[in-house]
Amino acid sequence: MRQRFFVVLIAAAGLSAQAPTKSGIHPEDMDPTCKPCTDFWRFVNGNWLDKNPIPASQSSWGPFGVLAAANRERTRTILDASANTPQTSSVRKKMGDFYASCLNTAAIDARGIAPLKPDFDRIDAIASMKDVGSVLTDFQLTARPATGPGGAAGSSVVGAFRMGAGQDPKNPERVIVAVGANAVFSLPDRDYYFRKDAKSENIRAEFVKHVAKMLELTGTPTPDATRGATTVLALETALADAALATADKRDPDKMYHPTDLAGLNALAPNFDWAALLQKAHIPVNSTINTGEPEMLKRFNKLLTETPVANWKVWLRWRAVHLTAPYLPSSVSAEDFHFERGVLTGVQQPLPRWESCAQIVDRDMGDALGQAYVEKYFPAEAKKRMAELVENLRAAMRVKLEQATWMQPETRKNAIAKLNALKVKIGYPDVWTDYADVQIDRAHYFENVRNVWVSGDKTVFAKVGKPVNRLEWGMTPPTVNAYSNSAKVEIVFPAGILQPPYFDLTADDAANYGAIGAVIGHEMGHQFDDGGSKFDSTGALNNWWTGEDRKEFDKRTSCVVEEFNTLDVGDGLRHNGKLVLGEALGDLNGVHIAYAAYKRTLVGKPEPPVLDGYTADQRFFIAFARVWGTNSRPDAMRVQLNTNPHPLGKFRAIGTLQNIPEFHKAFQCKEGDPMVRPAAQQCRLW
Repeated sequence: MRQRFFVVLIAAAGLSAQAPTKSGIHPEDMDPTCKPCTDFWRFVNGNWLDKNPIPASQSSWGPFGVLAAANRERTRTILDASANTPQTSSVRKKMGDFYASCLNTAAIDARGIAPLKPDFDRIDAIASMKDVGSVLTDFQLTARPATGPGGAAGSSVVGAFRMGAGQDPKNPERVIVAVGANAVFSLPDRDYYFRKDAKSENIRAEFVKHVAKMLELTGTPTPDATRGATTVLALETALADAALATADKRDPDKMYHPTDLAGLNALAPNFDWAALLQKAHIPVNSTINTGEPEMLKRFNKLLTETPVANWKVWLRWRAVHLTAPYLPSSVSAEDFHFERGVLTGVQQPLPRWESCAQIVDRDMGDALGQAYVEKYFPAEAKKRMAELVENLRAAMRVKLEQATWMQPETRKNAIAKLNALKVKIGYPDVWTDYADVQIDRAHYFENVRNVWVSGDKTVFAKVGKPVNRLEWGMTPPTVNAYSNSAKVEIVFPAGILQPPYFDLTADDAANYGAIGAVIGHEMGHQFDDGGSKFDSTGALNNWWTGEDRKEFDKRTSCVVEEFNTLDVGDGLRHNGKLVLGEALGDLNGVHIAYAAYKRTLVGKPEPPVLDGYTADQRFFIAFARVWGTNSRPDAMRVQLNTNPHPLGKFRAIGTLQNIPEFHKAFQCKEGDPMVRPAAQQCRLW
């Protein structure tokens, strides 16, 4: 990957004032022996996939991973300089010291598990169920990463539920408490505790071995550790039985159950909720959303039925499970063995510098992000990218205006939401300064925990206050983008605004097929099965007529059915309900980006054939190139079970099977594998 950013440059009718001669596609990566109407994903990516096996440290490998690795190399230069040269900026010095403390594995190994001794002492001192509740309360406030390395979902808190804060879905101008929004499990999701297939049974068996080994490594005698591991699985299985399925959690209506302290006490009277709120400095009269009330009821039941000794072993397990990556190599290696090896098939850890860079990005992302954009992201990029977004917005407005299945009232509301959509590009306007975070080069474990505690204090201090709309949910170096329906915004970090997503020197067709489809995808999320339940203010509010909502559900059920039936190999299928939002995002993103590209050609001559492909063909090749990813079989299984994103291959195939413009560009006909029968083709707008 190139070392500099390529940013969006838009003239009145296109991305560049002078038509480039570079096609923006890579014929050398393609497999011309594969027919485009048979397997377009392989046709576009075959040679690249064959020549780029998955690195031993990765669960998958494709454009996202390649670009993310290139960005980490960039951040490495920043972090090395921050750690090894005098810094005039206090935040840069803290960042450098944090990174240096992570790299110092000799010091980490020398300390052993001593950093966990205060937590273990608290657990060992538990003598009653009241003590269990007190420890659960304290651990809520001291042991939680917001996300995992690189932005992935983290292990959450030590305890049986998670307390946080966020927008009130019904009143998006205020911040309320959230309790039990997600149950806390050690396995990837609740279904892993109940599936009866051989693979799942083996994972549970390996999990028991893993828990026992981790307990042994932290001082539990072997017989007790073996019994304790069985206890851990049993307790988590009992809790999981009351939790919502992952697909159901995507429905915002199912996750909204506002109450107050009295309501919490009614759900789980055996836990001291007032003490938790008070220790978090949250007013006890706050509104509280209980995302999974049935899970809280089960938690309450377990507090009375589960012996204190079982809670103690589970708390000990959770304490080490959450912090294992920050402990000596014997513990972190066993953590890697199960979390990355058993679950996703990864063969070896990342180089130490790379995992440390990911953790700094996670925990001090604004410090690293500010340095990153200063060095690699030109200030004018925001303006130029914004212009591209506005062209996509205009194309989508036309789609909504022409959606004859929508009644005037619904159409008016949809256009109002599109007009209200805010766009964030590159990096935030206000940076976190980490002034209250204490960092010591000699104490890596404490550095991580100090950042977590500071983050929690910041989150809890927002309760009852207006929503801060300047905050970001991703760091600037991240190769990704997101849509937030409650804030009615779409966000594009600087990290993704590079080839193969955008290339200033390339023809417009490829840029619209790649970054244009990403923009359209995020824009479309505001109108997917979940986003469509939020109005133009970000409130969870039904703005549809009954008839239009039924038609919407009918059209989206087509996508559910398609992904339920796509054969991904080994008899596996996607969960269409789980991936509906992302699949809709891809489908709508391609439609909107294609329409926006066509807008740039009005009044212009037909674009030239470049590298043997027409402009329309290059548009679709660029889209499919984004999803040219190899994945390990185990990682694919985890993704199918837990991830709302379809597998990369089927994001290309499943989307384009529904696009008549693609069929026309490559002269595909009904009966070809890349063409769904006309009557079954899915389309929202």
